[in-house]
Amino acid sequence: MSASTLPTAPAYRGRFAPSPTGLLHAGSLTTAVGSYLEAWRQGGQWWLRMEDLDPPREMPGAASAILHTLEAFGFEWQGELAWQHDRYDLYRAALDQLIDAGYAYGCACTRKEIAEQGQRGVDGTVYPGICRHGVAAGRQARAWRLRVPDAELAFTDRLQGRYAQQLQRDIGDVVLLRADGFWAYQLAVVVDDMAQGMTDIVRGADLLVSTPRQLWLRQCLGGAAVTHCHLPVMVNAAGEKLSKQTLAPAIDAANVAQQLRDALARLGHPVPPYVQTRDEIWQWARQNWHLARVPAGPIVLA
Repeated sequence: MSASTLPTAPAYRGRFAPSPTGLLHAGSLTTAVGSYLEAWRQGGQWWLRMEDLDPPREMPGAASAILHTLEAFGFEWQGELAWQHDRYDLYRAALDQLIDAGYAYGCACTRKEIAEQGQRGVDGTVYPGICRHGVAAGRQARAWRLRVPDAELAFTDRLQGRYAQQLQRDIGDVVLLRADGFWAYQLAVVVDDMAQGMTDIVRGADLLVSTPRQLWLRQCLGGAAVTHCHLPVMVNAAGEKLSKQTLAPAIDAANVAQQLRDALARLGHPVPPYVQTRDEIWQWARQNWHLARVPAGPIVLA
């Protein structure tokens, strides 16, 4: 669904980027509501992108179901709906640019080799740099990686505050093109945000750990500065993010108003009882949304 046309170069442009590996659940709805309302509050645009980078993991019919659900809940977006499967040429051009500039290199390592030689970092095993200075004789590159600096990269999140990583120690050189031939999320999301002119990235706090490496990649590609805001994510009693893997149930479009109320309450905006219908809830939310009311920490399910 497309809303009325807005200026082509807004001061604020945000987006929601679901993956069709599963249906929308309460956590993803909450993120969508927060990112949508922040764009509205800033007088900007809110775009939609389908992050279908990993066909083997996609759920049949999920992309269509996600779009129908967003429409049923009353979301409106600007711009043309983007699909990552249509954007492979952009990713190839970005990788070529990084290779030419010396930022990217081929990697022949197997998962077993990396697991045996790498140390635990903040987001899995840190790549130990085996191929950083060239692939060993007799071997062929299976993937492409981004060189990260031996330095701290910090930024200030609009909700979470200052966040920093020492990229080489905490993350290691980042995969750009996977050994199975699929484009890596870290490359695609940065290239997409640059190509679509995103100015403000509002998403779940589970992606906070990815932001420093994405900022470094954006810098290597010559991208403009962006701001970030990482909203609280819903977790179960074990601290696991609500997701398909943790058996999160899909949201039910038959009860839109109550689920919108629940999402807003999680974001620190309880809707008054006299506000009843879907459209009334959206009207109230647009008038009353303030990021300062949103909790920064995880939302624990009862």
